[in-house]
Amino acid sequence: MSVEIFDVTHDPQSVISVTEAAAAHLLKQVQLKGMSAVRLSVKESGCTGYMYVMEEVSASQSGDLTVSVGNDLTVYVDVGSLPYLRGTELDMVQQGVNRTLQFNNPNVTVACGCGESFDISAP
Repeated sequence: MSVEIFDVTHDPQSVISVTEAAAAHLLKQVQLKGMSAVRLSVKESGCTGYMYVMEEVSASQSGDLTVSVGNDLTVYVDVGSLPYLRGTELDMVQQGVNRTLQFNNPNVTVACGCGESFDISAP
C-alpha cells in the first residue's frame, strides 16, 4: 500500500489551469454579477457520481486554495474537491456557433452520456 502526498501549498497553479479564452469568459461573467472571483468545487450528483460547481463569489471560503490565473481573475478551489479537480484545465471551446466552457479533467474515468456528471473511480 502506498500513500500519495500532494502539497498544493507549494504550487497552487498545478491544481487547475485556465486557458486565456476561458479566463476572459469567466472574468466577464464575474464582473457582470458584481463579484471578484470564481469558486470551483464538486458535489455528488447525477448518474455517475459528481458534478462541477462553479460560483461567482466575492471572497473565498475557509480552507479554499487561491489560484491566480492572470487577467485579473482569481479562482478559489474547494480543498475537499482537490482529488477530483487536480490537473483540470478549463477551456472555452467554440463548436459552430456555440461556445461552451469545457472541463478537461485527466482524473475522469466515467462520464454520463449527457455530460452532467462524472466519477474518478474505476467503473
